[in-house]
Amino acid sequence: MQTRENYEEKEKMLLAPYAQLSSSSRGRSHKEGECPFRACFQRDLDRIVHSTAFRRLEYKTQVFINHEGDYYRTRLTHSLEVSQIARGLARALRLNEDLAQTIALAHDLGHTPFGHSGEAAMNALMEGEGGFEHNEQSFRVVTQLEERYPNFRGINLSYEVLEGILKHTTEYDKPKLLKNFNPNEAPTLEAQIVNFADEIAYMNHDLDDGLQYGMLNLSMLKEVPLWEETLQEIEREIPQAIDKVKRFRTISRLIHKLVTDLQTETFKRIKDHGIRHLEDVRAKGKNVVSLSDSMKKRTAEVKKFLFQKVYGHWRVVRMGEKAARTVRDLFEAYLKNPKILPEEFYDRLSTDVNTRRHICDYIAGMTDRFALQEHKKLFDPEERV
Repeated sequence: MQTRENYEEKEKMLLAPYAQLSSSSRGRSHKEGECPFRACFQRDLDRIVHSTAFRRLEYKTQVFINHEGDYYRTRLTHSLEVSQIARGLARALRLNEDLAQTIALAHDLGHTPFGHSGEAAMNALMEGEGGFEHNEQSFRVVTQLEERYPNFRGINLSYEVLEGILKHTTEYDKPKLLKNFNPNEAPTLEAQIVNFADEIAYMNHDLDDGLQYGMLNLSMLKEVPLWEETLQEIEREIPQAIDKVKRFRTISRLIHKLVTDLQTETFKRIKDHGIRHLEDVRAKGKNVVSLSDSMKKRTAEVKKFLFQKVYGHWRVVRMGEKAARTVRDLFEAYLKNPKILPEEFYDRLSTDVNTRRHICDYIAGMTDRFALQEHKKLFDPEERV
């Protein structure tokens, strides 16, 4: 039987010297005995998968509201796609797959219902109270809100996983508070990989969902050079295939191109930055994981197209307005009369004067469908409470 010690020894042999070894973790906030057969990041991954917040991602919006159809990505399927890409990148770069996968699965735990529309509404409601940022809320979920142990709150994750959650940075992710994490210290390469795996996943699955939803068509996508070039490659390889298959193969090829470019550019930057050990990553490893400049330009064109044609589509904007209104209505109702909160959350108000933050926690933890049902219960006189 493989023991934890055996596994940690294998890591030392297989991983690059600048990878984060499980045996070299900075540890947990609360002391615990080691698992006899799981390394620390494997243990963290299991804790995330079994958390309440992770299960709720199944019914939280990515772009398209969950009840619009069963095909479209949710926060859960998005997190799984990010995890898959991050794991593959870590393997190719000889980094710690367990750590990359764990950060990826945890990176969206703090999202509100209704995606970025819900987050923007919550941020406005929490103005003056520190605002709302979903990475910081993810950190709060795993350190405070999950209750599974008798001696501490949260699920007591390793330092490197918490750092990866809190320092997650993309177009949509700009956390402000670094708490006890050194802002001048670069996160692990595994954490940096997740930043790009997130972007690779959402760019491609939003193109796919946009086509499936009818917001996009192949004619419109001719104005996106990276897509059109890739589609033409697929057309030459499988000219007789039906359009659906060509679409799927184009998405797959796009992901392959981005992943390959990221691997090549990152290896180059590791050499150029003189990264030889994990200490080098911490000291001078900022932005070591990266796409090439030419690919950044091409992906910027994809993002601009998505903003205009998908995220700015009237149906998405209309649903976003409804979502923001739902979040505001719920928040204001609970604030006006906290006694309508569930007993668990109402009881917290007696021990903490920050009523708005507890209301924020409650709403942020809701799924889309629960928020809509709760809104009906509170505002529709004919709905049973």
